[in-house]
Amino acid sequence: MIDIKILLNDFDFVSKKLQSRKIDLSLLEDLKNIAFAYKTKKQELERLQAHQNKTSKLFAEYKKEGKDIQVLKNDLEINKQNISNLEKEVDVLEEKLNHLLLNIPNLPDSQTPVGNDENANVEIKKILLPKKFDFIPKEHWELAQKNGWIDFEAGVKLAKSRFSVLRGMGARLNRALINFMLDYNQKAGFEMVVTPVIVNKEMLFGTGQLPKFEEDMFKVSGDFEESDQKPGEKSKGHELYLISTSEITLTNLYNDTIIPLEDLPIMLTAQTPCFRKEAGSAGKDTRGIIRQHQFDKVELVAITHPQESQKMQQKMIETASNILCELGLPHRLMQLCSGDLGFSASNTVDIEVWLPGQNCYREISSISNTLDFQARRAKIRFKEDKKNSLAHTLNGSSLAVGRTLVAIMENYQTKDGNIEIPQALQKYL
Repeated sequence: MIDIKILLNDFDFVSKKLQSRKIDLSLLEDLKNIAFAYKTKKQELERLQAHQNKTSKLFAEYKKEGKDIQVLKNDLEINKQNISNLEKEVDVLEEKLNHLLLNIPNLPDSQTPVGNDENANVEIKKILLPKKFDFIPKEHWELAQKNGWIDFEAGVKLAKSRFSVLRGMGARLNRALINFMLDYNQKAGFEMVVTPVIVNKEMLFGTGQLPKFEEDMFKVSGDFEESDQKPGEKSKGHELYLISTSEITLTNLYNDTIIPLEDLPIMLTAQTPCFRKEAGSAGKDTRGIIRQHQFDKVELVAITHPQESQKMQQKMIETASNILCELGLPHRLMQLCSGDLGFSASNTVDIEVWLPGQNCYREISSISNTLDFQARRAKIRFKEDKKNSLAHTLNGSSLAVGRTLVAIMENYQTKDGNIEIPQALQKYL
């Protein structure tokens, strides 16, 4: 959530930043009207409170000196009622303002180029040169079927479209990639964590998936018995969701927490299945496993002092990029423009891996610095000099396992349609 103080002190600045985020102009107008109404009422309340304090001191002096206090007494009573009424108005406006702010994306930082869509993204650099084939490379879904690695029909049979089943070497390589990535991240200083893949609604508000992106989340239906329930008694009811990324669980480990300064930075990594409805993506990537409803991902999350978050973002980019280098997979770093940022991100660098079968680079990781946006929503603070301040949170894939499997299949294919195994993974098979 963006800072209300910035909103009230320089609405034009906020408005300009948000327009590049493709925000609904009517929402921006509502935000402006309620923000200024809140600011006006708050200033009026502060003026009355100051007057009340001044009158109270004068009342005490008059009473001590034996002067007539009736006029002051009447003034205090009237002012007290006015303050009470205004406090209620301010509370209502603040609640409306906070509700609106839950649907407002983060402000792009100074390093994020202004642009409407992915066409305005800026290439930072390419890493490793794509291999030159003496034949036309196949796409991964062709290779998967030939080698028996992925059973697409079984996924549809067991669930629905955009689910698949990994078999044989495909399943073994998927597990090898997960173990390799987690080992690499641990060596880079990230603590391995195993978290639930089901979360409550409050956690999704904390990291920004709710309320705006509920349509992309899988909600878990049914009753869950609480530990303190009587046998046969139904749950009072909690709205639970399957996670779309372990960014949610890793970041919210510190929801409503004050972290000792000496514990920063906190660096975490986890592997989980992730679940997304892929709302609005009909017709995209219908073949293969590029865009699935369920997929494995290894995640990096960091919670840092505000002065260290830019440096941490670079470390996370290097960690994910180095994994691709170890696997011999060509990729490039892309600085996302304001119009292509995720909801909570202030600055994002995408890592795109080269897929020779598709003859293009495809996103395999997004490393984002959310600054204090998530920390404000989730109340993640740290104590410094006896003062509590908002931390900065960062997240990024390291990596999307299925897409890494796709990249290996396409980059390590042979002329006869077989697939070689990268040296770095062979000890994990």
